Amino acid sequence: MISANNLIELDFNDTEIAFRNKSDKDLEKAYWLFKLISSNTLIKIGTPLTNFALKIGLPIQGIIRNTIYGQFCGGESIEGCGRAITELGRAGVKTILDYSVEGEESEESFDQTCAEILRTVAYAQKNEWIAFCVFKPTGLGRFDLFAKADTRQPLTAAEKAELDRVYRRIDRICGACHDSGIKVLIDGEHSWIQDTIDDFAREMMEKYNKEQVIVYNTYQLYRHDKLASLQADFAYAQTQNFYLGAKIVRGAYMEIERERAAELGYPSPIQPNKEASDRDYNEAIRFCLDHINRIGLMVGTHNEESSKLLVDEMTLRGLSPKNDHIYSAQLLGMSDNLSFNLAEAGYNVAKYMPYGPVKAVMPYLFRRAQENTSVGGQTTRELSLIIQEKERRRKR
Repeated sequence: MISANNLIELDFNDTEIAFRNKSDKDLEKAYWLFKLISSNTLIKIGTPLTNFALKIGLPIQGIIRNTIYGQFCGGESIEGCGRAITELGRAGVKTILDYSVEGEESEESFDQTCAEILRTVAYAQKNEWIAFCVFKPTGLGRFDLFAKADTRQPLTAAEKAELDRVYRRIDRICGACHDSGIKVLIDGEHSWIQDTIDDFAREMMEKYNKEQVIVYNTYQLYRHDKLASLQADFAYAQTQNFYLGAKIVRGAYMEIERERAAELGYPSPIQPNKEASDRDYNEAIRFCLDHINRIGLMVGTHNEESSKLLVDEMTLRGLSPKNDHIYSAQLLGMSDNLSFNLAEAGYNVAKYMPYGPVKAVMPYLFRRAQENTSVGGQTTRELSLIIQEKERRRKR
């Protein structure tokens, strides 16, 4: 064991490492973009206006491509992400290739999304810098179908057949990842459809995680019940003799969850305060590290304290930074101070790299912009780091 006095001191304020890959022009562009995103009013007004402009065919896609899309997305196709994947890889950061088309509701679109995710698996098999594939369950089936299944109401024969098609799409993806040796993340969703997704995820893990960790479920720790869910799933994995894959995040739907709970009159699933969310998140890190031989851990966070805690707890347990069961992850275009400084210190790091046609990815980008404005201090922190690096370069 290593004493607390020997803990590694990582400097997440080292902007030279964080922005090494950005030119002065890129840095200036990021500065103005985060300035815009920091405005709640602008985001609220800009989202419907942009949607309207795209709907009526105004020529704004070029502007979007060179601003918010260019900051947070890798490209419009798998091959179009190649340059961004290589740039990250050379800096020691791997990629999570994320087909981020949202809001489709037809069987044809679900089949197309499944086929596209299978293409990411095939591409990942040939590219050493792709660490994970990922899919959003509502990209493979109707939201309302998941919601009805969650209530445990009887499904019609047609709905049962539809849910079976969703299952088969998920199984095809997880099976392809198993056969290729590629890890896959099942993204978390809203609480009122999550139980069905959790059931699918457990079944996929039990089927494909017998020899190693392939399939990962997502645990959103801003929910007050998710630490217990993580622990219960691990206990089940132990009895059934499979590895648990756990991607832990704080969560992405807090305001929607609270509003819906208030509107429908049921207890909010969200933690009472940020301190409770932080406590459970950090406890989830410790729990997974205590059982790391049987758990694959993906620490998805933009929180510096949790990133430091991960490093400290790994050091205390004598765990190698290159332990294949432990990854840290951040979104492309955000928290580069965490990603690149962790990678520089030898830790396994990956960036979520959304991709897809500009117009089709806009719902994802709007959601991310709205999340940024609701996460206290995140945009301010991004801006302060960019300003710090601009000043450092000016003094060179």
